[in-house]
Amino acid sequence: MNQYPFLDLEAVNKPFMGELQAAAARVVASGRYVGGQENEEFEAALCELCNVTFAVGVSNGLDALRLIFKAYIELGRLQPGDEVIVPANTYVASVLAITDAGLVPVFVEPDEQTLNLDTTLIEKHLGQRTKAVLTVHLYGRACYDHVLADVVERHGLLLVEDNAQAIDARASEPSPWGTVTTGSLGHAAAFSFYPTKNLGALGDAGAVTTHDRELAATVRALANYGSDRRYHNIYKGYNCRLDPLQAAFLSVKIKYLADETARRRQLAADYNHNIVNPLIVKPLVDSPDLAVWHQYVVRTSHRSDFLRHLADNGVGYDIHYAVPPHLQPCYSHYSHLDLPLTCRIAQEVVSLPVSSCTSRDDARHIAEIINNYSL
Repeated sequence: MNQYPFLDLEAVNKPFMGELQAAAARVVASGRYVGGQENEEFEAALCELCNVTFAVGVSNGLDALRLIFKAYIELGRLQPGDEVIVPANTYVASVLAITDAGLVPVFVEPDEQTLNLDTTLIEKHLGQRTKAVLTVHLYGRACYDHVLADVVERHGLLLVEDNAQAIDARASEPSPWGTVTTGSLGHAAAFSFYPTKNLGALGDAGAVTTHDRELAATVRALANYGSDRRYHNIYKGYNCRLDPLQAAFLSVKIKYLADETARRRQLAADYNHNIVNPLIVKPLVDSPDLAVWHQYVVRTSHRSDFLRHLADNGVGYDIHYAVPPHLQPCYSHYSHLDLPLTCRIAQEVVSLPVSSCTSRDDARHIAEIINNYSL
């Protein structure tokens, strides 16, 4: 076992164990095992956190994205064959949701400093069938600026947020709704509460947030077999509901999210201050109060050698992500695309421990280990 594990979910959840057990007992005793008060209370808490009017709990983050795109198709805002701008440097789920709806992903290279979508490149990728932008707040950094907002407004595009990794992050400037919190910046946003996330369930869970009542109602219906009331199916829907047991767990943990965010920001600050090895590229820190550091990702052009050094010194790590979506076997028809920066990033990134099971002393020791790395 690593002296400095990358992630230990038992340790992460241990401080909440009494409350989580009480929440589970409450759900079991309620006799209500699908929907109900637990879901409503968590959705209300998520609305308050994100400063939005509507939240719909769903089964997971991928389903949240799928439901958004399917809902816009049902509402006539999108149709199969329409194009969606998507960052080339993202997890494959972002793209799976687009193609599942019969939409066409248009891959755009990232900004080398933020690793997020390079918003200055969007306009030159627009075509007659471009109808939406899927912005991904990768690693816990909001991907939203005046360039993105301007392109979306001038071209009448939908802006969908993949907020799987950045709950409670802040944009550097407000949205048209006057909000700055991720999940409130676009027309709709998808959340993942996979156990490894900053706000993690004890199983799969997700949500959709929006300012749009009609979209929220359509997502909720689609997630419940396409029904707006019992035995009345207005859409060919799915079974993508949030389990009330997971909703109860999330209601416990959302109360402590600010503390989790503060811890991660402090660990990121410690890493940024203490890592001084010129062989290692640290992530951009332009404002300490914006990113929530779902991952702390460094880069090196000698990754295999660096990973051996980490492993030999008891440091856990992960890679997010080793293979870009356009090079996955299921998207082999996009493998010809020229995306050199995306491919280089995939060969260089290394995620360091940054969860609440990592102490500040751990972070300082890990930085020392990294500083001792040489070729």
